[in-house]
Amino acid sequence: MSRIAKSPLKLPSGVELSEIDGQVRVKGAKGSMELSLHPTVRIEVENNVVSVTPVKESDMAMAGTMRALLGNMVEGVTNGFEKKLNLVGVGYRASVQGQTLNLQLGFSHPVEYPVPAGVTVECPSQTEIVVRGFDKQRVGQVAAEIRAYRPPEPYKGKGVRYADERVVMKEAKKA
Repeated sequence: MSRIAKSPLKLPSGVELSEIDGQVRVKGAKGSMELSLHPTVRIEVENNVVSVTPVKESDMAMAGTMRALLGNMVEGVTNGFEKKLNLVGVGYRASVQGQTLNLQLGFSHPVEYPVPAGVTVECPSQTEIVVRGFDKQRVGQVAAEIRAYRPPEPYKGKGVRYADERVVMKEAKKA
């Protein structure tokens, strides 16, 4: 039984939520997002409070999923999301030119990553990357694609890692 679906979702001021024919649209200061509502779930909006209920009691899990997705949409259009990445390694650096992220990751060639629409990428320093946007899934996907170019290796710890990631180091061979 989903406890997430039972908790109501309060809409902050400046956020509009509307549902038309199974399409939910959320508009806020950072942008607007759409979501197709699952047919086994219905939503009700009263006094800036959204409640998600299943059509049948056996569909409570899907109601919890829809409530979590709606909560992420409201959070995204209100505050937005961000992921921070760090580059660890000699000569590893990053820079942004327009809508392209240029990475030097120890390869014989530079890696150019085109930044998708709806996401902004900043480099406060040469070894830090900050990915921001209002869509949680898209921000996480972009951060994962950047990390996939050179994931941290377990012997020296070199590579692209999340700022809060702990890399478990292996011991080297002994003679």
